[in-house]
Amino acid sequence: MIETVVVATDGSRSVSRAVDCGLDLAARFDATVHALYVVDERRIEELPERLHDDVAQALDEQSREALASVAAANDRLEAPRDLETAVRVGRPAQEIVAHVREVGADCVTMGTRGRSGEHSFLLGSVAERVVRTCPKPVLTVRQLE
Repeated sequence: MIETVVVATDGSRSVSRAVDCGLDLAARFDATVHALYVVDERRIEELPERLHDDVAQALDEQSREALASVAAANDRLEAPRDLETAVRVGRPAQEIVAHVREVGADCVTMGTRGRSGEHSFLLGSVAERVVRTCPKPVLTVRQLE
């Protein structure tokens, strides 16, 4: 039985279908949803120090918008789910897996940009790392557009 679903979002258009799938899964099992946004600390560290505050502020705003988007999708449901939101800072795949463990989630839904072949192997992706390291089932959803 599924009681808790983590919906990982980066706020991009490509994750909207994964959000819908996660909410649908939660509705079918009457589960609680944990919407999660991870601020990738490397995006700040790679920049000159004089830009750190501005970029951190922009990423904070992006996280609020991404989580608000999940909440809005939930509110559009006929029977909205209980929804909790969280922002974590760190490496996205590691933070997603840590969050799954901490909240005792039964599964994760997340988007993937659908990279394939040798590029996926060389570049890796957050979704791929989560699939390989998460102790719970991971539903990856590709945007169809």
